[in-house]
Formats: sequence, structure tokens, C-alpha cells
Amino acid sequence: MFSVGKIHFEISERKLILRVFDVLFVLVALYVLGQFFEFDYFFISTTNYYWTIVLAVYLNFFGTIFEMYNLQVASNQFQVLKSTLITASVTVLVYLLTPFFSPILPSSRLQILLFYSVAFISLYAWRILYVVFLASNRFYQKAILICDQERVQELIEGLEDIDPHYKIVGYVKVSQLFMDSPRYQYVPEIEASNLLSFVKENNVAEIVVATHHSDGINNSLYQNLLQVLESGTVIREYTQVYESKTQRIPIQYMEKDFYRCFPFSRSNHNKLYLIIVRFCEIVIALLGVFIGLCLIPFLWIGNSLGNKGSLFYFQERVGKNGVVFQILKFRTMIENAEKNGAVFTTINDCRVTAFGKFLRKTRIDEFPQFINIIKGDMSVIGPRPERPVFVKEIGAIMPFYDTRHIIKPGLTGWAQVSYSYGDTIADSLIKLQYDLYYIKHRSIYLDLNIVFKTITTVLFYRGQ
Repeated sequence: MFSVGKIHFEISERKLILRVFDVLFVLVALYVLGQFFEFDYFFISTTNYYWTIVLAVYLNFFGTIFEMYNLQVASNQFQVLKSTLITASVTVLVYLLTPFFSPILPSSRLQILLFYSVAFISLYAWRILYVVFLASNRFYQKAILICDQERVQELIEGLEDIDPHYKIVGYVKVSQLFMDSPRYQYVPEIEASNLLSFVKENNVAEIVVATHHSDGINNSLYQNLLQVLESGTVIREYTQVYESKTQRIPIQYMEKDFYRCFPFSRSNHNKLYLIIVRFCEIVIALLGVFIGLCLIPFLWIGNSLGNKGSLFYFQERVGKNGVVFQILKFRTMIENAEKNGAVFTTINDCRVTAFGKFLRKTRIDEFPQFINIIKGDMSVIGPRPERPVFVKEIGAIMPFYDTRHIIKPGLTGWAQVSYSYGDTIADSLIKLQYDLYYIKHRSIYLDLNIVFKTITTVLFYRGQ
């Protein structure tokens, strides 16, 4: 008999399901509306297939910008209402105003109202269905952890915090360096000899191996793992699971095994990719400089009233291959903000002026860096450039920190759009994990993902 307990969805699969059914629910609802009511603005046929394609593209595009495919948002009923309302409104408005590839505007305003209402209601109905059904406990992905006794709690909580639908249902102890290590009571310990039967009885989806002590996996455990593998259960290494779920490199579990970070993305040395990226960067930078020049009169007035000092400032940053360059920004802090030495900017930093907060939240303070991009000091996308004093300080504590400098720093990056503002060494560690993930997986797809998330950051006023 088919069991729901055996079904689970990876994060990427859930996002794909959301995208496909967003479009499907809206199109089916519009089709039904046309069949049973006097609605003729939008209908599906072979002669106007491009109407459907454009609507589907808009739904996915604006859904991405307004966080419809953020799984934390998609699992929260209040946030679902907000994101669905904004996405449906913008999608319908842009679709109505799209020339050539969408239907001619109807003469009756009732048609527009019906179009919007059905698009929103069908989209929202599907998202509530997702929250109640697919985002429920029915679809937990069950796993068993094979690890050292003293790291059980840390590793289990680390995985389950990443994905609330990922549950460790048992663990196998491979070694115990500290004899007084307490047993983790919330998850049962499994004997190696009972591993296969436990997997079958509990519908376990995968085994996660998380130990640095290869000698801890003795011949008995190894044979039992082979039996589990032959039964069709997936066996993966912890860092592989962590990376796929968090989209960052878990360097805290790698110790000195630098080879685990390789191979880095081939795009870092792909000439065609680099040429395309550089061309796009120049186009974007020229547009950014033009917009910045148009904003300068207004910024000068705001700066004169709110900042009481020079509009621009230069600061040393570390670029590709560790080369130091001068970054250009609109000033957001009081003058002589670092008279006592360089320190991290903190949330609600008293050195940031009122006008400076506005510039930071909207990311307008970054516009002069388009000049750095044109000069070749920076890219549009990459790890954010850090100051030499902080690079030296953090690099002395964290392994792999200098790896960030094998590519150009960026105006925006994977760490900036994936993690909230941080002002501690611990925050720098998490951002480093995201930066290394970008370097390892750099691609056009990931670059576009960062662009969309950056637009979301600006629209929702989340600048730092």
C-alpha cells in the first residue's frame, strides 16, 4: 500500500512545485471563468499561446521578487497573504500594460476586476492549500545520523534548524572521545546491527555520515551501511547535506580539510562566462552612474541638511588577489566617525546619521561604486570587499577567509542577500560560508538569483 510517510520533498522540489502550481491554478481558474461567465479578456488557444507564456513568466518573475518562493514565507499564512497580494497586483498591472504580447485592454472595467480577482483568489487558495497540506508534518524527510557521541546534539539541531521538515529519527554512535559525553535523550541511539530494520520500520529517507574519525566506522557498521545502501536508502556525507540545504559551505565542520571546498566553479575560469559578465557589468554600471548623477542634486540637499559634511568619501578595501583599492561611497556617518580606530558598523550605530540611514536602507549609498566596477576594481556580484584591518583580524581567526579574494569583490553578493546584517566575528563566519558557496557554485543562474534577491532587499527597504 502506498504510504504518505515515504513521501518527502527536497527544498528545490518544493520551490518547483510552488512555481508550477502557481501558474497552473491561475490558468485553470481563468479558463473556468471564461467557460461559465461572460469573461473574454483572457482565453487560452493555439493562436494566442504567447498570452499564456507571458502571464506565466510574470507570475514567476514577480513571485521571485516578492518572496513567493522563500519557503519560510510560503509556510506562514500571514506572510503568504502579503506576498500573494503584492505579486498578484503587480503581475496583473504589468500584464495589462504590456503591449503586443497581452490581450487588448477591455472596454469594460468589470473584465479587469474579474481578471485581478480570479488571479489573486486562485493564487492565494493554492498557497493556503500548500501551507495546510504540503508544508505540514505529513511530509517530513526522516534521516539517521552517524556521528561521534559528543557532537550528536550540535549536528541534529544544526540540520533541523535549517529545514523544519527534515527530522533526525535516530543516531548511530561511531566513537566517544569523551567518556562522560551525555546521551542525547530526544533521539534514540541505534545499534549498528539494527540499522537496516530501523530504516524499514521508520521509512527513513537517508543516512547522514558526520564523523571525522574514519576508524570509528568499523567493519560491522560498514557492512550494515552496505545493506542499507542496497535496500535503496541514500547515504550522504554531512557537509553535502548541509551545503545543499543552507546554500553555504560548512567550514566549521571541515577543520583543515581544504580540499573539501573544491572543485570551485569552472565559471571562475570560463572565458565566455567572464566576457558575458563583464559586458553586463559595464552596461549596469553605466546605467548606475547615470542614475547616480541624476540623484546627486537631491542627495546634496539631503546631505547638507542631514549629514553636515562632505557627500563622498573614500575608504581602503581588499580586492581580488588581496590587492587594496579605494572604494567610493556616499557618506552615511558623521565626520571623523573612526577617530578612535576602525570598528564594525553595528545595527542602530550612533555614528550613522538620519539621512545616512535612508541611504543605507535604500542602498543609494552604494551608487558611487559603479565607478569602481567600470575601473575593474569590483564586480556587480561577488563577496563584499572588506577593510584591510578587518581582513587581517578575521583571517587570523578563520581558516579559508582569504579564499574570498580569488575573485573580484561585488556590489552585492550571496552573503548580502541571504543573511541579515552582522557585526560580530560569528556573523562574519556565516557570511564567509555564503561567499565560499558562491565561489564554488558561481553561474549565470546563481547571479540572476542574487539580482532578484537584491531587488527584493531594496523594495522591502532592508538595506544595511
